[in-house]
Amino acid sequence: MAETLSKFGVPLGGGQGRGGLLQLKYKYRFRVRVVNFGPIAGGLDFTQQVQSVSKPKLGHDPIDVHSYNSTAYYAGKHKWEPIDISLKDDLTNNVASLVGHQVQKQLNHFEQTAFSAGINYKFVTIIETMDGGNDTVVETWTLEGCFLENVDYQQLDYAESGFQTIDLRVRFDNATQANGLMTALPEQIPGFRL
Repeated sequence: MAETLSKFGVPLGGGQGRGGLLQLKYKYRFRVRVVNFGPIAGGLDFTQQVQSVSKPKLGHDPIDVHSYNSTAYYAGKHKWEPIDISLKDDLTNNVASLVGHQVQKQLNHFEQTAFSAGINYKFVTIIETMDGGNDTVVETWTLEGCFLENVDYQQLDYAESGFQTIDLRVRFDNATQANGLMTALPEQIPGFRL
């Protein structure tokens, strides 16, 4: 029998053949967990009701360095863009209550008072890409210093048959990636030199 699966993939050159096909990470195999969001025991309801989440986006301000005949560019300060999380709102009202609790932590709308420091209301968001089994995580993003920048409870509509969602825009201070390309120490990156 002729074997053809090794013919798939991109030619690697130098007589190395083709790389073959690798299993892809599917967009629907993920979970989102939060720490210190709303009340202490509120994380499970959040995780169960996540509909979608955007992954972190990083940008650097370019710095122009002018010289004799040309311009070079260096990476300036970096900035993490906020992520979006959409939650399914169910009849137990647990998710709406959880989000409401976090909103009140950030600013008590009844008393019109706020904490003096962000550490009192900021939370951690953990975005994990799964392999399709029960527990294997292939990539983890940990977002620290999170707070709700925007909460959208959406609209009600007699003409719609879909379910209600609560859409969150989450601003955060820093993100790290595990089980991926981002390493803990720069010297662990191949080709790194001082």
